Amino acid sequence: MEDDEIRWLSTADAAKRVGITPRTLYRFIDNGDLPAYRFGRVIRLKESEVDAFIESCRIEPGSLEHLYPEAGPGADDGGDDETA
Repeated sequence: MEDDEIRWLSTADAAKRVGITPRTLYRFIDNGDLPAYRFGRVIRLKESEVDAFIESCRIEPGSLEHLYPEAGPGADDGGDDETA
């Protein structure tokens, strides 16, 4: 098989590859976040574009601080710097 040959995924296979439900996949397609192609009644996605979508969703370190509370006074940070 040539390297430049397009590898197509069904919506079920693409959803499984991303780890989401088909319904969520259709929402990403409908919002324009993930390109898809209609061939008659069949929808297919390019494997390379699904992989690029996965990479585009990568979380940058330090960008999730808003999801966990800031350590306040007396909060245990889990460190091993206790005094005896």
